[in-house]
Amino acid sequence: MQRSLGTCYYPEHWPKEVWADDARRMADAGLTWVRIGEFAWKRIEPSEGEFEFDWLDEAIDVLGKAGLKVVLGTPTATPPKWVLDKYPDMLAVDIEGRPRRFGSRRHYCFSHQGYIEQCRDIVTRLAKRYGSNPYVQAWQIDNEYGCHDTSLSYSDAARRGFQEWLRSQFPGHNNNGDIQALNKAWGNVFWSMDYAYFEDIDLPNLTVTEPNPAHVLAFRHYTSDQIVGFNQAQLEIIKRHSQVPVTHNYMGRITDFDHFKMGSEMDFASWDSYPLGFLEDRVGATIEDQKHYARQGHPDFQAFHHDLYRAVGKGRWWVMEQQPGPVNWAPYNPAPLDGMVRLWTWEAFAHGAEAVCFFRWRQAPFAQEQMHAGLLRPDSVAATGLKEAQQVAQELASAPTVSPNQASVAIIFDYAADAAWDIQPHGQGLSYFGLVFDCYCALRKLGLSIDFLSAESRDFSAYKLVLAPGMMHMPNDLKQALAESESQVILGPRSAARDTHMTIPTPLPPDLLPGLDVKVTAVQSLRPDLPTPLSKVGAIIGYQESLESNAEVVLSSTDGHKVAVKHSNMLYLGAWLDQLGFMNLFESCCTAVGVSTVHMPEGVRRRLTGHEEFWFNYNPQAIETILGKINPADFIKKEFLEKP
Repeated sequence: MQRSLGTCYYPEHWPKEVWADDARRMADAGLTWVRIGEFAWKRIEPSEGEFEFDWLDEAIDVLGKAGLKVVLGTPTATPPKWVLDKYPDMLAVDIEGRPRRFGSRRHYCFSHQGYIEQCRDIVTRLAKRYGSNPYVQAWQIDNEYGCHDTSLSYSDAARRGFQEWLRSQFPGHNNNGDIQALNKAWGNVFWSMDYAYFEDIDLPNLTVTEPNPAHVLAFRHYTSDQIVGFNQAQLEIIKRHSQVPVTHNYMGRITDFDHFKMGSEMDFASWDSYPLGFLEDRVGATIEDQKHYARQGHPDFQAFHHDLYRAVGKGRWWVMEQQPGPVNWAPYNPAPLDGMVRLWTWEAFAHGAEAVCFFRWRQAPFAQEQMHAGLLRPDSVAATGLKEAQQVAQELASAPTVSPNQASVAIIFDYAADAAWDIQPHGQGLSYFGLVFDCYCALRKLGLSIDFLSAESRDFSAYKLVLAPGMMHMPNDLKQALAESESQVILGPRSAARDTHMTIPTPLPPDLLPGLDVKVTAVQSLRPDLPTPLSKVGAIIGYQESLESNAEVVLSSTDGHKVAVKHSNMLYLGAWLDQLGFMNLFESCCTAVGVSTVHMPEGVRRRLTGHEEFWFNYNPQAIETILGKINPADFIKKEFLEKP
């Protein structure tokens, strides 16, 4: 698999006179890819039916003749004002019932059929015109679904669409819908919430107190299907006219639609990586970690998404936007430590990225992102990020390819579980993403490489250890497949805790069909300042279950409660543990199945490819390791003939 670099460029922002020089400088810097067009709808179609393609034709020609490959974006994330004038009700509506308004981006509702048709028109025209252009070597659909809290829309279009979607979920006779089946599944007898007709069902916002969790979960699933369908409509058009790969650029910790469903039809996945912005905005790091990693980013957050999107992309993935300097949107926006742009880029390659594209080529001197750094300053002088990108380009000359690594450990990641936890966290600050991320961090601290699997996976033969923490609903065939696998399986907490409609099932969870005898009889959430010590090392934090079981107890608390029980290859963990607790448990499981671990120094992480071993130092100071000293914001890479 070839490794390459790229950037994001906006020719419509700059005079035509600089395009050729920009393209030459990109090529001279060692860049291969350039993404354009994803926000240019107004320049392409100034008014309905009036098209101006000449400038885009010329930009693609200039870039291509300089030896660059173009990723062409569909511009549907930024509908121009004339589209809104045509469809005044196309705006997304927030949970408080307020329309999002024009003047920024992503100001559309995924359920608005008129807007979807307008998107089909512009995408069709682009695909017909550029589908066979030799310089257009990839497509990006839209931009960053869900960014700025724009997945869920409480508009009239969404309400009507949701009602029809529910009718299809409860079809009844002649597919007219069985409203009584919905009432039963949702438990609407509670608080006299029974509906007589599907048309009676409103959206789950602006209720006096919390809405029915089954209602909210259904709306989350509906919204996910709408986003997937919106993307699919564009994908089908592009595929009719072009043979080159198609992607969408996902975001960090945006989990309110099913990326696996969307990715199943795409050619590769990509995501936008902003380590310093994410540190304070999305990671959930402690104040101490925010200070320690302020100029480096969290040592596991980027890697988590690299591994997740590799799974979403079925093995093929890119970083479509890589932070090259300070961003403009986080609570604080420091400059990366010298060397970090290079480190982030190489870490992406170590996790299997085909390309890393830096956002953006030149810093904009105007509008919302004028404080967001680029590879060039606004005056076109090279910024620090460009120098580090050029260094990576030179280094790639001796290491142009990466071979995939088969990890021994896998985590099942389930977007539906994330929705269920979000609806019913049971404790402040508790989330599915947070639980899975904590497990991932503990595994990485043991020097392990990790693969992610979708909730649809049933073949676990490649893995010695499989985790499915917090997977709120687990279909019986998944439980069966896990129990019959040769992998060591770790479930819980809250695995199989609800049915598909957020009801506590009977027999009580987790109801593991064959094998492990365990029952969750009660649950509690814990104050963050009142952890429960474990009998070995570490503590229970946040969430704890009472377990009734005759199976082997492998972990207990100091007050005598069962925390983890095991039978055969199945282990159930009834608590959210701190890092010491998770590491101790996971290490014992790894030892039992023959997976070797290495306790990593604080802030240092290890990653194996098919023929390389990387050790990355996320600390602001040099660290001594068993491979030698690693300077701050630097890494050690060694090649091997056989996997250690």
